[in-house]
Amino acid sequence: MSLNVSAAVAVRRGVAVLLLAAILSACSSGSKRPEPAPLVPVTPLVPATRVWSTTIGPVDALMTPAVHGQQLFVANAGGSVIAIDGASGQPVWRVEVGAPLSAAVGSDGQLAAVVTRANELVLVQSSGELWRTRLPARVFTAPLVAGQRVFVLSADRSVTAFDARSGARLWTQAARGTDPLVLQQAGVLTAVGDTLLAGVSGRLVAFDPLNGRIRWEAPLATPRGVNEIERLVDLVRPVGRVGNQVCARAFQAAVGCVDTSRGTVQWTQPADGAVGVAADADRVYGAERNGRVIAWRRDSGERVWASDALLHRGVTAPLAAGRSIIVGDAQGFLHLLSRDNAAMLNRLSTDGSAIVSGPFLVGNTLVAVTRNGGVFGWRPE
Repeated sequence: MSLNVSAAVAVRRGVAVLLLAAILSACSSGSKRPEPAPLVPVTPLVPATRVWSTTIGPVDALMTPAVHGQQLFVANAGGSVIAIDGASGQPVWRVEVGAPLSAAVGSDGQLAAVVTRANELVLVQSSGELWRTRLPARVFTAPLVAGQRVFVLSADRSVTAFDARSGARLWTQAARGTDPLVLQQAGVLTAVGDTLLAGVSGRLVAFDPLNGRIRWEAPLATPRGVNEIERLVDLVRPVGRVGNQVCARAFQAAVGCVDTSRGTVQWTQPADGAVGVAADADRVYGAERNGRVIAWRRDSGERVWASDALLHRGVTAPLAAGRSIIVGDAQGFLHLLSRDNAAMLNRLSTDGSAIVSGPFLVGNTLVAVTRNGGVFGWRPE
């Protein structure tokens, strides 16, 4: 993915926002949590062998790794940025930012960008830090590094572009008409061809990366609640992409797909989830807040199947790989479900702490990162 971008002038915009944890734990205090669904024995119909593991230090829930080619780029909560070889699990390089981080790492394979809790955007490479600059608002979404630019989606829902060589601010597109509450959770910031895509409230918004001009907006959900918490419909990562189609989840509201070549919404379905989705040639997959895993037809949004096998287990966003839909849980397990009917195909264990964000592929290696900082790699047989 490449974005060829030239400089443009932008006006800085600062907006005070009230932060809200994605799990909304405060809203459920005092009520007893449902017991996690018990795990039944599994016959491994899709065998996988653990080929390596390493530790990187405790990881915040927002510290989603970035994958580029055969390398993964990870950051821990303390401010270490590490490049790891996906085949061997060996560290390639490590840079200390020197401050706790508020967002995960973004990388183009050479450069890596993170944001500190002090609102500093920091760009590093294997030899060390290149530059850092102060941001006007907090950031919970990993920066996007592409086309010698660094793009940032801030908690005030503004999008800003920086020159990767100098750190100069190129442009800022301020959000309009958004709600005062925002999720303390990673949002959507990605690219399709020469178009920059960002989740702004319940809309997928396409930007011209040259100057920040908005090309189109595709609404996946509209705030309809009676209070500010219920009105939260921010798009959450990850998204599922097949060609020019991008499918995404609007927090606690809907799942839907957008034709990015036209900027049109193809379908939406009501869905009460807090984590992103995956997609393949036929279906879109997601997990609801209660742990129900659901598959929808990618062309129409019609529900294909739903599984309650993992209810109340703190299920992560899914990964579509091979025959399986793979999700992590809060007890450190990876569960491999059949794409066809959600039958359990295998279960893999880690260090017992929660899987962060969700599993992912680096080449042909299945990788998961835990809250305690364990990084585990498996090779399907």
